Amino acid sequence: MTALRAALEALPKVELHCHIEGTMRPQTVIDLAGANGIPLPTADPTELYSYDSLDSFLDVFWLVQSTLTTRADWTRLAYEAVVDSAAHGVVHSECFFTPARHLAAGTSLKEILAGLDEGITAAQAETGTTCLLIGDMDRAFGPAAGLAFVEDLVRLRREGAAGAERVIGVGMDSTELGIDSTTFLPGYQAAHAGGLKLTGHQGENSTATDVGACLTVLGLDRIDHAFPVLADRDLTARLAGERFPITICPTSNVVIARCFDRLEDHVYPLMRQAGLLATVNTDDPALSDLNLAHEYDAVARAFGYQWADMVAIALDGVEACWLDDPDKTPLRNQIARAASQLTMSPQRPLDDGSR
Repeated sequence: MTALRAALEALPKVELHCHIEGTMRPQTVIDLAGANGIPLPTADPTELYSYDSLDSFLDVFWLVQSTLTTRADWTRLAYEAVVDSAAHGVVHSECFFTPARHLAAGTSLKEILAGLDEGITAAQAETGTTCLLIGDMDRAFGPAAGLAFVEDLVRLRREGAAGAERVIGVGMDSTELGIDSTTFLPGYQAAHAGGLKLTGHQGENSTATDVGACLTVLGLDRIDHAFPVLADRDLTARLAGERFPITICPTSNVVIARCFDRLEDHVYPLMRQAGLLATVNTDDPALSDLNLAHEYDAVARAFGYQWADMVAIALDGVEACWLDDPDKTPLRNQIARAASQLTMSPQRPLDDGSR
C-alpha cells in the first residue's frame, strides 16, 4: 500500500451515496441465497459483477437484494456494511435502502427497519461509526407504490417503531429511462410533511433539464449523480451559489452506468472548478470492488489532486450531510486533526514518489 493510500484509509470520511444492499459481501450473498432458496447463476458471485449498462447492473442488484428474506438477513447486511466501511475510514454514513420488491412480496417495512437498526446499532457500538438511513422509492414500481411506502414510513416514525427514527430522508432510485421522475411528487410531499429530508437519483441516463425539473418540482435538499448539470450554465451557477449538495460516485459512473470510458474522463473536476458542492462516494461498493478509501485514492490519481484537495473533499462530505450543525462540528474537527497529523508524519501522503 502506498503512503497516499494509507493516508486516505486513515483520513476520516463521510459517505452520502451508498446503497446498503450494494455493500453485501460475496460470501453473504452465497450464505443468504442458500438459506433462503434463492438460485444463483454461479457459485462465485463475483462473476456476476460485470455490467454493460445501468439496467444490466440493476438486474444483478435485484438478484442480490432478493436474498434478503428475514429480519436477521437485514441485520447481518447492516452490521457488515458499517463494519466494512469503518475499516476504510468512514466515520459517518447516510445509506440508501430500497424495499419496494420486498414490500410488494408482503414483507413488513417494520421488520426491515428493525433488522437494519439492530445491525447498525451493533456495528456502531463496535466501531464508533454512525449510520443513518434514507428510504428510496423505486421508480420501477411507480409513483403510487412510492407514496404508499413513504406513508408507511412516516406512520412508523410517528409510532416510534424500532429503527424508524434512524431514517432521516427519502430518495428515489432505479432506472431513469422512460420515467418522468416528477410524477413521484406525491411521495416527496408526504415525506416533507413527515419531517424527512429529500434527495433523488437523476442524471445517469438523463439530461440537465431532467435534473433541473427534479430540483424545481420535487424540492430536493440534495441530489445524487446529477453531473449533466454542467450542460446548463444557469443551473450550475445556481447550485454553486447555493452550495447545493450533490453526491458523485465517479468509479460507479464508469464501471456500472458506463457514462464515461475511464475515470480520467469524468467531469468531476469540472464540477468542483465550477464551485459545486460535489462529494465523493462509492454507490455499491461490494458490487464494484470498492471502498471509500479506494475511491478517494482513485480520484486523487485520476485528477492529479493533492492532499489538501482530498481533505477539502472530506470536509465537503460533512457540509453536505444531513446532521444538525452542532453534530457536524466534531466531524470537521476529527478530519482536521487527522489531516494535520498525517501531513506532519515522516512520510507525507502525496510526497512519497508513488505518483
